[in-house]
Amino acid sequence: MTHPTRAALAAALAALALLAGCGTTTSLDEKAAPVETRTLGLKTPAAPGSGATASGTTAQSQVATVDLAAQQAAEAAAKAQRVVYFDFDSFAIKDEYKPVIETNAKLLVAQPGRHMVVEGHTDDRGGSEYNLALGQKRAEAVVKALELLGAKDPQLEAVSFGKERPAVAGTDEAARAKNRRAELRDR
Repeated sequence: MTHPTRAALAAALAALALLAGCGTTTSLDEKAAPVETRTLGLKTPAAPGSGATASGTTAQSQVATVDLAAQQAAEAAAKAQRVVYFDFDSFAIKDEYKPVIETNAKLLVAQPGRHMVVEGHTDDRGGSEYNLALGQKRAEAVVKALELLGAKDPQLEAVSFGKERPAVAGTDEAARAKNRRAELRDR
């Protein structure tokens, strides 16, 4: 005895489903339910002759409103502000970058399920070991600042790339200043 192939079985099942669907016909008018539209919580008839009636009652919602525009604006601002720059051979966060830290801390506090990786980077001067250690100190400084503003330890991870991932190529001071940074990335 030979067994039917999977393709033959699939074709047979499709044919049975098609035949089963053709066995009954229902007009939309037979099963039409009354339709009503709601405008600002007031019930109004949908259309004359549709079967819907106005009850004259107002609907009240127990759902709290959410300001999505404000939330999206805050997230957009936080994404735009995800880099903290450092002075040469330093891991001290400058005052001008405190708003970046505060904005991202607010996001982490508001969304406890959110996680971020803080990547520490350095310029090209110095040895690899030194730069990895400095990059780690920069990342940890940002993590500590976020935690002081309410973010939780499990939401954050500090990693160092040292001088291995420069943001800008070059050995002039402008390029080096852009490479001495900590970047906050969603994980």
